[in-house]
Amino acid sequence: MRMLVRLVLGLFVLKAAVAGPRFSRQVDLDTYDSANYDVDLDNLNSENQDIYDYEDVLTIDDPQIEIGTLAPPDYNYPVPEASLEEQVEQEEEEEEEELPLTPQLTPQGSGGSGVLMGPDTQKGMPTCLLCTCLGGSVYCDDLKLDSVPPLPKDTTHFYARYNRITKINKSDFAFMSKLKKIDLTANEITSIDEKAFIGLPELEELVIRENHISQLPALPETMSLIDASHNNIGTKGIHKEAFKDMTSLLYLYLTDNHIDYIPVPLPDSLRSLHLQRNNIQMMHEDTFCNLKDFNYIRNALEDIRLDGNPINLSRTPQAYVCLPRIPIGDLI
Repeated sequence: MRMLVRLVLGLFVLKAAVAGPRFSRQVDLDTYDSANYDVDLDNLNSENQDIYDYEDVLTIDDPQIEIGTLAPPDYNYPVPEASLEEQVEQEEEEEEEELPLTPQLTPQGSGGSGVLMGPDTQKGMPTCLLCTCLGGSVYCDDLKLDSVPPLPKDTTHFYARYNRITKINKSDFAFMSKLKKIDLTANEITSIDEKAFIGLPELEELVIRENHISQLPALPETMSLIDASHNNIGTKGIHKEAFKDMTSLLYLYLTDNHIDYIPVPLPDSLRSLHLQRNNIQMMHEDTFCNLKDFNYIRNALEDIRLDGNPINLSRTPQAYVCLPRIPIGDLI
């Protein structure tokens, strides 16, 4: 049995050897040499170099060499030095990158200079961060302020309602040349500097209702609306002829004060006069009309409120002949 196995293995080995290129080529050479053993081998090799050059023939047993490229050596090539001007520019760029960005100081408010968000307030933050700034309007409502904050210089409308402001100083609105409206409704104001508003060339509307003001300050002639209702102005709280030269005044509201007279003379432009719940006891016939000119008609004044006053309007019928409507109030 062992002999049979060896014989079979021998046949397989022999077959593989015969099939190999070296064996087949060697057989051909042996055959060729045996038949032509007188041939000059040197001439044979030179004439058939491409056929019998064994050095160029790869066999199964010969190792295969891969042809490739070697990695280049790790050379450190010298970098050309930058010129002096380029080095200076590079250093300046690096310094600019390292510097922190800070807002630039620009003149903003009534109190001097301030940052881009408006001048700093007493609460340690810019006005336009504490309040809300939209265009020229500044809204500081219900922030528990106890004073008027420094405003941006271009403010046109200022609202500080429902705060705890107790006093208006002359410096609060100084140099505010564009300011048109001030609304300080529902604060705790007891006094206003006499010249707090007089230096505002564009001021048109002032709302100081629901405070504790006893004296109405001087106001510019540009006023169109004055609302000082619900205060403590009293008999001596209004300057003599305070509204005479306000040729653009349209609305005058002095409701719920302690006024005992109608503050005449009133400009012809006036449309609405509210004096409800005061202490007015009498009216003169020339309060609204001109007794020297019976053709005079005050067409603009259509809304007069005198209800809640201890006055009998029927006692002075000549006082209404120039008006388009009779005042609202007691006629008995």
